Amino acid sequence: MGRRAAQRAATSQQSGTAPVRRRRGIYLLPNLFTTAALFAGFYAIVAAIDGRFEAAGIAIFVAQFMDGIDGRVARLTNTQSDFGVEYDSLSDMIAFGLAPALVVYVWSLSSLGKLGWLAAFIYTAGAALRLARFNTQSASIDKAYFQGLPSPPAAALLAGLVWSCSDYGIQGEDLAGLVLFLTVAAGVLMVSNIRYHSFKDINLRDRVPFVAVLILVLIFVFVSIDPPIVLFGMAVTYALSGPVLTLVQLRRRRAEKKAGKAGAEDGGQRTEEDR
Repeated sequence: MGRRAAQRAATSQQSGTAPVRRRRGIYLLPNLFTTAALFAGFYAIVAAIDGRFEAAGIAIFVAQFMDGIDGRVARLTNTQSDFGVEYDSLSDMIAFGLAPALVVYVWSLSSLGKLGWLAAFIYTAGAALRLARFNTQSASIDKAYFQGLPSPPAAALLAGLVWSCSDYGIQGEDLAGLVLFLTVAAGVLMVSNIRYHSFKDINLRDRVPFVAVLILVLIFVFVSIDPPIVLFGMAVTYALSGPVLTLVQLRRRRAEKKAGKAGAEDGGQRTEEDR
């Protein structure tokens, strides 16, 4: 999703001068990572159809990793392009919109009949609407926050559940109700106005304290203890962070309004006493 936030190239034409010709071709390096994300998402669908649900969940996480790299590579190498923005959006729709919905449907929701595939469609439609809204508002929204749950973490929420349950031998039919709730909830959160931290303020070019490197090492160690459970827990934590952040902000605003009203009333009483 990072590449869609890049600036679109513009060709300026001055009066009396020949138009500037654009150089044909596409940048290979960032689009290579985008293609890898698309491939991983497609592979997740194929693996789910073959009944290899653990591989399907892992493939979606691989797609998320590749999607996070392509945007940063494009910015670091100054290879942003309109083609890369559109290609990245289509790749995200397959890897984080269609693939997770089909994986959870084949794994669990198919046992619910019509209700199951409707829930999978709600998630897919939510991902499509989320991506379309992001593309049209990326130039005007606050870069520090996402509006609605981003599609990669939403996909990680479903993929982490599938991977964790497959790793522990839990059948999807036994958790059909929980899977139905998480699928619909993820679709609704993607199109909501709830704000999520984007972490785009992290600059990889700047120097960082030595403690930051140590924390990064500890994160890798923590994930390696039990990758499916830890990654699923991180996805759940991020999904819940948005509603929690929204509630905290609402309470602060209400407290500020109450403080403002109390201050205005005190000021009015003082003026009456002075009179």
